[in-house]
Amino acid sequence: MTRWFEDINIDEAFPLGDHSFTADEIIRFGTLYDPQYFHTDPELARHSHFGGLIASGWHTVSVGHRKMVDALFAEEERLRGLGQEPGVSGPSPGVNSMEFKAPVRPGDTVTYTLTVTDKRPSNSIPGWGLLFNQITARNQHGDLVYEAHLVGFSKLRDYVMPLRLRVLLALTRLPLLGKLIGRGS
Repeated sequence: MTRWFEDINIDEAFPLGDHSFTADEIIRFGTLYDPQYFHTDPELARHSHFGGLIASGWHTVSVGHRKMVDALFAEEERLRGLGQEPGVSGPSPGVNSMEFKAPVRPGDTVTYTLTVTDKRPSNSIPGWGLLFNQITARNQHGDLVYEAHLVGFSKLRDYVMPLRLRVLLALTRLPLLGKLIGRGS
């Protein structure tokens, strides 16, 4: 999220955009990354229990992730355009759950949305907060095709390191102390 931790509202939805999946694209992705017949061979897929060609779940995820990154960059540009300093996003410590709810077929247009469902300051990394996010993807009929719950870091704008931590950090930079703890040469 390219907003400061303090500026992020819980349950605020961020539209990420949509994507129309084509048969050629599904086959290309499937051939490269998930070469199962129901992603790569329309004739065989027609006789499968899926009833036709379907996109790999990883294809659905990859498109959504790209949409999310593009939206974050756009939000950063928007904030800069307003004369504001955008926040700093960090890495993701993981994905808590991921479900493929319904197949994505050629011709489907999938709309992605990111919602921050909760947040809290990090217990282990001073100056950072954790964002608990939900990404949903719905097809043109409104059917949920994909849902994931992920965690990401966001920097706190107003963080001031406590004096105790500042003193410890300064002490580790002293040459003599560095030698004592094995950091010096």
